[in-house]
Amino acid sequence: MGYSLAEFLAHAIALEQEAAERYLELADMMEAHNNLETASVFRDMARFSTLHGDEIKQRARALELPKLQSWQYRWTTPPEVGGDDEIHYLMTPYHALTYARDNEIRGMEYYRAAANDGADPEVKRLGNDFATEESEHVAALDKWIAMTPRPSTSWQEDSDPAQAVD
Repeated sequence: MGYSLAEFLAHAIALEQEAAERYLELADMMEAHNNLETASVFRDMARFSTLHGDEIKQRARALELPKLQSWQYRWTTPPEVGGDDEIHYLMTPYHALTYARDNEIRGMEYYRAAANDGADPEVKRLGNDFATEESEHVAALDKWIAMTPRPSTSWQEDSDPAQAVD
């Protein structure tokens, strides 16, 4: 079953809000571990997600959107929120950018599927538009990743591990 326009926009706004919240959470986590460079990348990603969400809210301003509860969303995990298995307190900006790129690809696939499954012509159009925007985000991240130093093979080794006190 496809989305109504209002349902689709409610999902799109939630997708971007969830992504922004997750990036801020990760930035805070990195800052707590004094990984300030990676925290900065996550803060940038949060800002970009917020901006994209604000653009979608502008498009939706004339509609009354449903107030969906968490169990009413048509996803198990919001498409632009990656898993915890990819997160490490010593991860580098390179890791943060590839994490964000994976999220953008999932967002693109989500929007494309919504467009393909939609009966509403406006959902089809916006789904394709949003998928194209996400693919542009992937391309921008690809450029950023290309300019970012690759981590060493020993990046996970903590040079100052926690000490047990007896």
